[in-house]
Amino acid sequence: MPSADKRARKKENARAAREEREAALKRKKRRRSSLTVGIVVALFVGLVILLNATGGKSKKAATTTTTTTTKTASPVVLPAGCVRTVPPKTTKPTYKSAPPMTIDVTKTYVAHFTTTCGAFDVTLDAKDAPKTVNSFVFLARNHFYDGLSFHRVAKDFVVQGGDPKGDGTGGPGYSLPTEPPKNGYKQGSVAMANSGPDTTGSQFFLTLSETGAQGLGTSPPYLYSALGDVTKGFDNVKKLGSLYNPDQNPADPSTQKSSVPLYMFTVTITEQ
Repeated sequence: MPSADKRARKKENARAAREEREAALKRKKRRRSSLTVGIVVALFVGLVILLNATGGKSKKAATTTTTTTTKTASPVVLPAGCVRTVPPKTTKPTYKSAPPMTIDVTKTYVAHFTTTCGAFDVTLDAKDAPKTVNSFVFLARNHFYDGLSFHRVAKDFVVQGGDPKGDGTGGPGYSLPTEPPKNGYKQGSVAMANSGPDTTGSQFFLTLSETGAQGLGTSPPYLYSALGDVTKGFDNVKKLGSLYNPDQNPADPSTQKSSVPLYMFTVTITEQ
C-alpha cells in the first residue's frame, strides 16, 4: 500500500506540474496577443493623426492657390464719350507702287476721323508734303484706314495708327520720300512714322503735347514727313492718349500699347 500511495502522489504531482506549464504557456500567449494588438492600435492611431495633419496642409495650400489664380485686374474705365465697339475685320490691299498724283495742291484737304473716343479733323499740308498727302488721300478714299487700330499710345507723346497688321510692322506695300515740315512739330501735329529716311508708308502719329513735339526734334533736319494738324476735336485725341499702358517703358516702343483696343472707324476726305 505505501508503494501504491507513493506512485499515486508522484503521478498527481506530474499532472499538476503539466497543468501549471500549460497554464503558463497560455498566459504567455495572451500577453503576446495583447502586445500585438496594442502595437497595431498605436500604429493605426498614428497613421490617422498623420493623414489628418497632411490633409489639412494640402487643403490649406489648395485654398491659397485658388485665391491667387482667381485674382483679376480691374477693368479700364473709359473717358466719357469713348466706346468699346470693335469694327469688322477686313483685309487691306497691298499696292505695288505709290499712287499717281491726283490732288490739287492749291486746295485744302481735310481728313475726318471717327474713332473709339469720338471724332476729330486733320487739315492736311498739301503744299509742304504733296506726295505724303496724295498718298494719304488715296488710301483714305479707298477705305484703307477704316477699321484699323491705334496700336501705339506713348504717354504724353504720341498716338500712332495706320498699320494694317496692327503691330507697327505693316504698310501699304510702297514707300515715299520724306517730306519734313518747314517749322518742325507742335502739339496737335500729325506726321508719318517711318523706319528711316524715305520709308514713309501708311502709319501716322498725332502729337499729344508740346513736350512730346520737342522729342521729335527742335531743329532741322526733321525726320518725319508732315501730314497736317488737328484742327478740330483735339480733346478726343487727348482721350485716346489717356488710354496708355501704365506699365510702358518710355524708351521701348514695344511696351507702348494702349490699355484697351482703340480704333479709327472711318477716315473720310473733304476737298475745299
